Amino acid sequence: MMNDSVALLLIDLQNDFCSGGRLAVAEGDRVISIANTVMPHFKTIIATQDWHPDNHFSFQSLWPVHCVQDSYGAQLHADLTVSAITKIIKKGTDKNIDSYSAFYDNEHRKSTGLTEWLHEKNISTVYVMGLATDYCVKFSCLDAIQDGFTVYLITDGCRGVNVKQHDSDNALREMKEQGVHLIQSTMI
Repeated sequence: MMNDSVALLLIDLQNDFCSGGRLAVAEGDRVISIANTVMPHFKTIIATQDWHPDNHFSFQSLWPVHCVQDSYGAQLHADLTVSAITKIIKKGTDKNIDSYSAFYDNEHRKSTGLTEWLHEKNISTVYVMGLATDYCVKFSCLDAIQDGFTVYLITDGCRGVNVKQHDSDNALREMKEQGVHLIQSTMI
């Protein structure tokens, strides 16, 4: 069991990002079992949910409609052990701006409150995994580093969208360059 200064951050393990979802990430379902395997090692587990209003601006051109508030697609995956989750952070709730990061909206105008919550709990290290490597996982890791946390990315617990062929590889390289430690779930 990890000590009290460590948390697990599960990024967007939602139906719409898994097989059959509106914005399904290839092999997205495979990370659910990895999440369930690592969760017992942590006392504090935070899950994020993309939680968009049905008129979210990103639906106009960037992405298909996905993770609409209170929809089946926005729910955490049914196979995820949700009873172990300590806190849920809903992001992307403002119809005019997206929020890839678990910590801030994309323009850093509004905090989700996660940094403050982690500080209140005296958490200094976060282990991160989820969907998608090249978007929400990457921006969550980079913001965590910027906010002074030690960050470990569980790479086998992530999958990418890969709009362009090497987006996930580039995201992993960028995260590593910024100080994120890349590990496998078997190292926990």
